[in-house]
Amino acid sequence: MPRTAVWIESFKGNLSVIRDYAWLLSGSAGRLVLSLAYFVSIANGLSVGDFGLFATASATGIVLSRIGGFGFVSPLYRVATVRQRLVGTYTAGLLVAFLLSLPVVAMAAAGFYAAFFDGEMGIAAFVAVVTAEILFWRALEVVVIVNNGLGRFGRGASIVIAGSAIRAAAAVGFVLVGSGTLLEWSWVYMTANAAAALFAIVGFYPRQRLRFRPALYLARWRDSLSVAGAEIIFYLQSELDKLLVLSLGGPQMAGIYAILMRLIDLTALPIRSANTMIVQKLMKSPGWIADWKMRWGLEAIVAVVSVAGLAVLGGILHVYPTLLGRNVADAAPLVLVALFVPAFRNLIEYESELLYARGKTGLRALILAIVGLIKAGLLVVLLRAAPDTERWILGLNGLFLVLWIVSASSTYAAFDWSRPRTRLSRRWLRSAPQPGE
Repeated sequence: MPRTAVWIESFKGNLSVIRDYAWLLSGSAGRLVLSLAYFVSIANGLSVGDFGLFATASATGIVLSRIGGFGFVSPLYRVATVRQRLVGTYTAGLLVAFLLSLPVVAMAAAGFYAAFFDGEMGIAAFVAVVTAEILFWRALEVVVIVNNGLGRFGRGASIVIAGSAIRAAAAVGFVLVGSGTLLEWSWVYMTANAAAALFAIVGFYPRQRLRFRPALYLARWRDSLSVAGAEIIFYLQSELDKLLVLSLGGPQMAGIYAILMRLIDLTALPIRSANTMIVQKLMKSPGWIADWKMRWGLEAIVAVVSVAGLAVLGGILHVYPTLLGRNVADAAPLVLVALFVPAFRNLIEYESELLYARGKTGLRALILAIVGLIKAGLLVVLLRAAPDTERWILGLNGLFLVLWIVSASSTYAAFDWSRPRTRLSRRWLRSAPQPGE
């Protein structure tokens, strides 16, 4: 067969993958624009210190949201991917698991408040922000996850764009009113997230009868808890830096750091779209990245896209430092200083997703715990050794390099240590629908 014909056949075979990624990327692009509008409005509508407190409380809410439901989102996603007729049954299980998890979530939230926020942020504002993340935005994420599992990537992208638009509109409205207090914004933020969740559930969640079947759930509890543990550890190590900067440097430094990290977060949006596709590919073809050329090729793509994104943003802010507002201008000179942070940070997230896709949830939790502990220790040393803001931001490049080395070596060692899929993964494979079913 001529080489041109081979290329054409290959393109046709991958056309559906390209289309699905285009949908996911469109959602990320829309979210990028709306997230930028949202970020600029709030970063300049609040004082730098109040923004630091809000961003840190929001990060805490994201960590706590992974306790909610005890990880039962994972079995729901797997079912949506391989046994779609059970989505209603597993949705009922998720609702029950979430109700059972609420006391644990409340106790954890109280602990975070006492340790990091007491005396800095009013409890009413803190409760409003974490409720927005735990209850409402997480509900929207579940709707997106289920739709992606069903292969409805266009719907998933629409939900993400609409939810981000609602939050951005709330932020712009808040700034236009001009009140500017952290407590008032916290309640506006919770209301906007509630509206976004309601829109997603009513408009896009699959219409299936809710059937409560405990026997099915008990067979998945180990997977759920290990995924929950890994998710909690992942987001804790990801967001721990904000908590440490707040406790060691105060709200003002936390605000500058939160602004910088929010700009870095924007580079991860296209990477997360690719992660979704890679996870589904690995679930269906476990040996897909067994070859080291494929592994390093994907890692290089993630790194290059991440660095390029921040380089473009940093270059623009270097020329026009006040482009995103007066408060963001304080952090603008630091963007290019942290040029390599997004590459290593996004790679750690990517490698975590690889372990999830292969069903190695226990190892995933262990590796993330090790990475988190190393990150906490190095960050404390860095903050104390380099009190000058520019110096410790520069040191973050080396810090995340170390974390990436630990993550990459552990992840691929876990891949090659046991090539066959785990017993849990084999059970899921056997539960997949057979031809004609």
